[in-house]
Amino acid sequence: QVQLTQSGGELVQAGGSMRLSCTDSGRTWSTYAMGWFRQPPGKEREFVAAISWSGGSKYYADSVKGRFTLSRDYAKNTVYLQMNNLKPEDTAAYYCAAVQDDSGSYVDDNEYEYWGQGTQVTVSS
Repeated sequence: QVQLTQSGGELVQAGGSMRLSCTDSGRTWSTYAMGWFRQPPGKEREFVAAISWSGGSKYYADSVKGRFTLSRDYAKNTVYLQMNNLKPEDTAAYYCAAVQDDSGSYVDDNEYEYWGQGTQVTVSS
C-alpha cells in the first residue's frame, strides 16, 4: 500500500525557491511513477511534473520547465520538487501522486492511484 506524505510549502517571495517533498511509507513505492499536480485558487487541477519509476524519464509542464526540477531518492522513499524562480502564478495547492502503471501519459491526474494530502504554496509579488 502506498501512503504519501507531503512536506514543504507555505510562503515565498517572487524569485525565491522552495522544495516540496513527498514520502511514501509503503513498500512498493520504487516501482511507481510519481507526479506533481497543482490547483490554483478557483481553477482546476493541472499537471506540473512527473518522473518514471526508474527516474530515467522526467516530464514538465511548459509553465514550469527550466524552473522546476524533479528528483527521487529511493533510499528515503522520497520524491522532491525543487522550485526556483517562483512566480505569483505558481501560487496553488500542490499534490504529489503515484501510479503503478509506468506506461501512462503522466499528465492525466485520472491515471494516478494514490495522492498526498496537499500543501499550499503562496508566492507573493
